[in-house]
Amino acid sequence: MTQATLHGRPVPAPGLMGTALLLAARGIPSLPLRVGKAPFGNCPTCAGNACGGRPNMKTPGPCQCPGVCHAWAAATTDLAVLTSPAWTDAWRRAVAVAYHPGGAGLTVVDMDDADAIAWARQTLPTTRTVPTARGEHWIYRGAMTSHNAVRPGVDIKSTMSYARYLGPGTGTMADLPDAVRALAGKQPPAVRPAPRAVSVPVPSGGGRCPHRTPVFLERGIAMAVQRITAARSAIHATVYGAFLAVLSTHGRCGCLTDAHVNRLFTAAQAKGESLRHCTDAWTNARTTLGL
Repeated sequence: MTQATLHGRPVPAPGLMGTALLLAARGIPSLPLRVGKAPFGNCPTCAGNACGGRPNMKTPGPCQCPGVCHAWAAATTDLAVLTSPAWTDAWRRAVAVAYHPGGAGLTVVDMDDADAIAWARQTLPTTRTVPTARGEHWIYRGAMTSHNAVRPGVDIKSTMSYARYLGPGTGTMADLPDAVRALAGKQPPAVRPAPRAVSVPVPSGGGRCPHRTPVFLERGIAMAVQRITAARSAIHATVYGAFLAVLSTHGRCGCLTDAHVNRLFTAAQAKGESLRHCTDAWTNARTTLGL
C-alpha cells in the first residue's frame, strides 16, 4: 500500500496527528478534541472573543494566534499548522480527532439511537455510514446550515459545526437529499418532552469553599445556564463544558444542591438534550475532575 503524502511529505499513520494529516490529504479540515469530546479552549489572546468574533466566521481556519482556537473554526488542512508546536502539544493531550464537515463540502446526519436510525432507513437515501457509540453518522456530499434536534435523536452537522472522526465508514457517499435540507427549514420543530426533575450525585463537600457569599455561586450557575442557552451548535460539547466549569469551581465544597443541578439540566433539555445525555455529561464531568 502506498503511503499517503501531503505537500510531498509522507503522512505518519499512527496517532491522532497522523489521522488529522491523512484527513488533510483528502481535503478534510480537522482539529483535536480534549476530554469530553470538546475543543480546546481559546488561547489567552482570544479569551472572551477578544480577537474579534471568530466564532461568527463563515469559513474555517486558525486565528492569527498560534493556539488551537475557536472550536470548529480551528479546523484546518494546513500541514504547517497541524504540525506546529502549539498543535503538536494539543495532539499530545487530545483524546480524539474532529472535523468540520461543511469545510469539506459534507453534511453529517448524526443519529443517537435505534429509533432515529430506523427513521433514516425509511426516509433517507443510503449513503456512507459510520457507527458511533450510540447510533450512526450518515455522511452526504454537500453542505448546509447545521441544526440540532431537528427531530428526536437527530442532529445535522455541516457548516459552523464539527463531528468526531470515527473512521472512514462504509458505503458509497450520496448527494445531500432535499429530505435532509427540509428537516432544517420546512418541517415543524420536534416536540420535546417537558424538562424533568433529576436526581444525580451532588458532591457532599470536604474541600475548601472557593466563594465567600451565595452570590458567587448564583453567578456561576447563571453564567453556565446562559452559556448553554446561547449555544447554536455543538450543543453536546457546550453542555459538558458548562457542567465541567460549574463542578470544577463548586464540586468539592458541598454548596451545589439539586435545585442548582435541575437549573442546568433544564437549560440543556431546552436545547434538545435528553435527560440521559444530561446525566451522562454530568457523570463524565465528575469523573474527569475525580469527584
